[in-house]
Amino acid sequence: MLRLENVDVHLEGVHVLRAVSFALRPGAIAALIGRNGAGKTTTLRAIMGLVPTTGGSIVLGETPLDALKPHQRPGLGIGYAPEDRRLFAGFNVEDNLLLPMQVAGRPVAASAERLQSIYEVLPELAEMRARPAASVSGGQGKMVALGRALMIGARLVLLDEPFQGLAPALAHRYAAALQRLSALERDLTLLVTESNPALLEGLAETTLTIERGEVAEAGSRATGVARGRGPGSPIDIEASTRS
Repeated sequence: MLRLENVDVHLEGVHVLRAVSFALRPGAIAALIGRNGAGKTTTLRAIMGLVPTTGGSIVLGETPLDALKPHQRPGLGIGYAPEDRRLFAGFNVEDNLLLPMQVAGRPVAASAERLQSIYEVLPELAEMRARPAASVSGGQGKMVALGRALMIGARLVLLDEPFQGLAPALAHRYAAALQRLSALERDLTLLVTESNPALLEGLAETTLTIERGEVAEAGSRATGVARGRGPGSPIDIEASTRS
């Protein structure tokens, strides 16, 4: 389970995240939605250790993440696809996919097995495996970033605005790939940020709405929306919200 309890983040004197609290069970597909600047990306970056927290705690399973440096977190099975993709233009697509496993020191055999499973879920990547990353389109680059996150993300994958800028057909294939992956790897948790909730319709089981750095609403398909139960108060085990 991924659990955030009363997480605060201050950046350049601004209180960006305010007592953010939620928990996601293994296998959940969750959406973190809100306007630009609401705190979605900062939440993902806090989980990855890319911004310092100034309060609260972040735990994956039994492991507190707060004491770990950013480069140590992928070793726990956390994959991250940032909004800007950050591909290595001088490498081909397959090298970009394999890089996280190499950095984490994973065995070659494990990397090859994982790569094959990613190609099965995202056949587009197999078709362009030898292409230089610098030559792929924006939408294809999003696919490469997703595949790279999935390579290392055996327990948790964080996707920042994955549908932004995608043509509708490609966005549909992207969402379908995430659903196939979730069906195949039932303990893999997916946390997806999005400014347009309509793009996540039918995909996310749990929805968290963030406003001005606070989780204002949380709910699920089965139970609807819960509001304002106070910091750390559970909502259907999977999420908690703050008034």
